[in-house]
Amino acid sequence: MSTPPAAAPPAPAPPTRRKPHPPYRILVTVLELAALGVAGAAVSTVLATFAGVSFGLVFVGIGLVFLVGLLYALFGVAWFEIARLNGLYGYDLPALRWRPRERPGFAGWLRSLWRQAYNGRMWRALANFAIACAFGSLVLRLFSWFGWSVVSAFLPLFGAEQADTGWGTRYPVVWAPVLGGLAAAAALVGIVGLALLHRVISRGIVVTPDRAGALREQVRTSSAQRAGAVRAADVERTRIERDLHDGVQPRLVSVGMTLGMAQQKIDSDPEAAKALIAEAHTSTKAAITELRQLARGIHASVLDDRGLDAALSALAGRSPVPVILDVRLDGRCSREAEAAVYFTIAESLTNAAKHSRASECRVVVRVRDGGTLWARVEDNGVGGAKVVPGGGLDGIGNRALAAGGSIRLDSPVGGPTSLEVSVPCAS
Repeated sequence: MSTPPAAAPPAPAPPTRRKPHPPYRILVTVLELAALGVAGAAVSTVLATFAGVSFGLVFVGIGLVFLVGLLYALFGVAWFEIARLNGLYGYDLPALRWRPRERPGFAGWLRSLWRQAYNGRMWRALANFAIACAFGSLVLRLFSWFGWSVVSAFLPLFGAEQADTGWGTRYPVVWAPVLGGLAAAAALVGIVGLALLHRVISRGIVVTPDRAGALREQVRTSSAQRAGAVRAADVERTRIERDLHDGVQPRLVSVGMTLGMAQQKIDSDPEAAKALIAEAHTSTKAAITELRQLARGIHASVLDDRGLDAALSALAGRSPVPVILDVRLDGRCSREAEAAVYFTIAESLTNAAKHSRASECRVVVRVRDGGTLWARVEDNGVGGAKVVPGGGLDGIGNRALAAGGSIRLDSPVGGPTSLEVSVPCAS
């Protein structure tokens, strides 16, 4: 199976932050930091053990297995940290995703591991998690200090003569309420300060770089769409040239030669001249039909006038292979999205008629959640379809890419062949 170049998914919008009630959010932050202060030690111990075993046994070979496990564990912790920040502060950060395979097989899996190992977003989330765990340990100490301070403030009620500062020095108990109150207030200020500082650091380490990354992704996506549009135009121009050169042009040359022969025979052999003129007339009508089909391949006017459903119905009616059409659309999408899906289906049906020896095709079109126009074309032919540079499937991929979408081809030898296209409805 060969897969065409697929467009990158549309870049996510820069993360935004809702405005929760500040006191409530600070309290939740403090509680989460305290929990991380307890759990962070356990997580750090497990990760440190994994790392030690991995690097200690790496020369034996089994250490590589532990290294892979360590990478997956680090990914899980980073994923949790981003999800925690989204839930805590209301950010809309996209979930951390494992780098996809670029090639099939074991080599492709190893390459995806390597690409994940230098995923900067994962390491930033891990750094933020480590800082949050350190802050959690400090919060636990400050809670302990706060409890000691409150107890110290009430020592005069228990008849004590002296109070302990906690650092090995003592002072008259008469100062205990004042010093205890000040110490408790300082502990509370420290706890709240750590919660606020955690928020600032999280924005600096995780949120702000993600916004910059989202903008870079938008630029890359726009560049890919422009490149896809250029390639699609190139493929389309080549197809038109090929169709004119192989079909209409030789037919028109033949018409001209036939009329020339009729002109020479019109005086000497009128009957033969009439037959030649009739032949030229038939060839001219065939050329007109080919030109209409070629024009229809460039632009389908019914698509603009009546929409995708009607255009696909007309397309299915002209197909030499019987087509089962299942189109469920509540409204119209953008012209670019509808055109990309229409010509994808048209090219797929043409390929099925020419190459697949299929006896039936099925076309399904839907608008999925998230505003994506999705279509699937499946035939029961012999399969084995591949993407060839400059070919029809290559043109489909470039057209979908130019519209901000992607295609997926599945055509094992022996069949069946299925092709899916997804394009943003408002592209």
